[in-house]
Amino acid sequence: MRLLVLGGALVMLGLVTGCGQTATAAPVHTDQVNLPPSYRFDPAVIQVVAGTTVTWTNNDHFTHSVKVQDAPDHVIRPGESVSIVFDTPGSYSYICTFHTKDMKGTVIVANS
Repeated sequence: MRLLVLGGALVMLGLVTGCGQTATAAPVHTDQVNLPPSYRFDPAVIQVVAGTTVTWTNNDHFTHSVKVQDAPDHVIRPGESVSIVFDTPGSYSYICTFHTKDMKGTVIVANS
């Protein structure tokens, strides 16, 4: 019985730790990023064409922000959105300045 309980506990531990791992995600072709109640950007990596306006919407219960590299920090309260135009091709990393450990993302801008 002890082995069965220990085995079950190890399986559950594997499932829980597996959920927390982040693999390198393929870019999602979208101009919308959700901030769900989970301290993350969803999707974390997006791809757009140059000239696209990307909108982040805070559906969490806490205030977050979007800071793209050297651009100003945009604070987003619950229920609010912020939009940023990406005119130049390249890869743009961004973070939530309130939750830098957990909330990171990338916008990949391709030629039109």
